[in-house]
Amino acid sequence: MAIPKSELGPETFSLANRVAIVTGGASGIGRATCLALSAAGAAVVVADLNADGARKVAGELEARGGRAHAQQVDLGDEASIAAMVEAAVRVFGGLDILHNNAADSDPALMAADGAIVDLTTEVWDRNMRINLRGPMLGCKYAIPHMIRRGGGSIINTSSASGLTGDVIRAAYAASKAGLGSLTQNVAVQYGKQGIRCNAVAPGVIATPALEANVPKAAVEVYVENTLTPRLGRPEDIAAVVVFLASDAASFVTGQILSVDGGLLAHHTAMAGIKRLSG
Repeated sequence: MAIPKSELGPETFSLANRVAIVTGGASGIGRATCLALSAAGAAVVVADLNADGARKVAGELEARGGRAHAQQVDLGDEASIAAMVEAAVRVFGGLDILHNNAADSDPALMAADGAIVDLTTEVWDRNMRINLRGPMLGCKYAIPHMIRRGGGSIINTSSASGLTGDVIRAAYAASKAGLGSLTQNVAVQYGKQGIRCNAVAPGVIATPALEANVPKAAVEVYVENTLTPRLGRPEDIAAVVVFLASDAASFVTGQILSVDGGLLAHHTAMAGIKRLSG
């Protein structure tokens, strides 16, 4: 049976008349994604614990001619997450795109997240509550509204840390690995109802969180082990989120897409061998 040919035009990437929520939208990857989604035509709910930061980014979008709404959200509070979704529906009439981007990057929490035998249950539970339970609840409340619109796209921000082991941040890594499983379960359970769910797994991205949590010497090690000539930028992740949200990715679901400059594409000994070879 012949498969009809389809044309891939600019409208395939357009998000006109769609409504998006971005958690952690006040800075870093979240801010870049808000700007990119708005530029593609979506109305954007800028959701963040930092209410002033969310209002600032929403103002940026509106100044550029976009439609935006700032919404304070606490991802540790189920009622706050439900209110975030309801705000999108109340202000813009529905919901089509959810970018579960926010994670707890508090430097004190990151510093306390080390080897398994040194972990406290408080550090473990806080990572799971914000980084994994928060996105699950976002999905829980968003999916029914998306189904009423005929479908939608959910994009979770995972991490290269969730795809491999490391000597530190075991709780953070486990939360991000769990997010990959959540992504696949949502895709399986709601795909026939028009819901696509994917994850983007960033590598080392130049954000305020990187500066706050990773020493300069460690960043240099990441640079050496990244295959591209530079580290990632928030805009690199935002571009992939826009693609996954658009009709251009209509046959993509249940996937974890690494956007890491090749960080995990090579053997761990690569940098050392390269040094030996001169």
